[in-house]
Amino acid sequence: MEQGDVRILKKKPIYPVSAELRKYLRFYQRDARLPVGYHDLVNFYESFPLTDKNGKDTLWESPMYPPLEVERLHNGLKKAYAMLKASGNLRIVEHKYIERIDYCKFGNSNPFRIKIVNRLNDIYDYFYVKKADASRIYGLELEEIFSPNQVNYLVDGDSLIEEHIAGIPGDEFAKSRLRHTDYNPIRIAKEFVKFNERCKITLLGDMRSYNFVMQITPDFDDFQFRLRAIDFDQQFYEGNARVYMPQFFKENKPYVELAMECLTDKTVLQYQQEEQSSIMYQARSDKHRLKELRDVSIKDNISTTDNIHQLRDGLAAYYADQNYSKCESMTEIVELNIKNVIRQVIA
Repeated sequence: MEQGDVRILKKKPIYPVSAELRKYLRFYQRDARLPVGYHDLVNFYESFPLTDKNGKDTLWESPMYPPLEVERLHNGLKKAYAMLKASGNLRIVEHKYIERIDYCKFGNSNPFRIKIVNRLNDIYDYFYVKKADASRIYGLELEEIFSPNQVNYLVDGDSLIEEHIAGIPGDEFAKSRLRHTDYNPIRIAKEFVKFNERCKITLLGDMRSYNFVMQITPDFDDFQFRLRAIDFDQQFYEGNARVYMPQFFKENKPYVELAMECLTDKTVLQYQQEEQSSIMYQARSDKHRLKELRDVSIKDNISTTDNIHQLRDGLAAYYADQNYSKCESMTEIVELNIKNVIRQVIA
């Protein structure tokens, strides 16, 4: 695998959810009337930095709300959690309480992270309240369709609530566990290659190591690994083709080096083809939903003309395929990627 360094210099704008996208979300039961929205949580009067157990700044803050607002917010957040997890069945939150609300200024979506705890056994969970961004919603939908993972979220107006994706942050895993003696490095390298291929085809950008997590599942004779994206803000926005290839981010250098050590060109190609076959199968099995998403997104203004032209020209050179030069939207570029995958698999 090649190495390199990619930088994103400008913050991506938040794109509003169009009427057509809302109709799509309503049909697939992603639309909801939430009791508490982003606009409610952002009305705090002060905040203080949140540090980890070692006193290091986490880049999250703990906001403070007026005492009279706290009960309303907490009750609303519990109902929102029930809607996210159990179609609004409030029995699942009878014994739960909101322990903490955290706020992050870092990144595009400026999310709130909610910690909800079961008072009967102290088991806790997290969920997120974010600004509803069309780019992120398209990314979540493509993750649902093409990846082996399920995503769970709801949208109401300018608010989005999203399920927590459990796993070890990719940067922490690289520092402390990547070379663990109990782990098969070839399995980890294989997963990174497949993750890289999926991001490249679906145009999921900015997959630096802190924007994905590693999930580890003990098997009867070994450990299985899965990389999962947790940040979908950079879904087909940037014009630089390398933004959609995790291998080119310096933060992912440990994974790239592991792949270069453990895999040959032949095995890299094999794992890329495995991921392409999986994407082809998903495109065919979910073709109606994919077509509906395509028809909505192709009308949406979710990037700039300059970025679209830069990306199509870059991919035309990368793949030696001038059909990319005819694309006039990010959706058409993704569509051509998928068509090319299908051609390659059935060839």
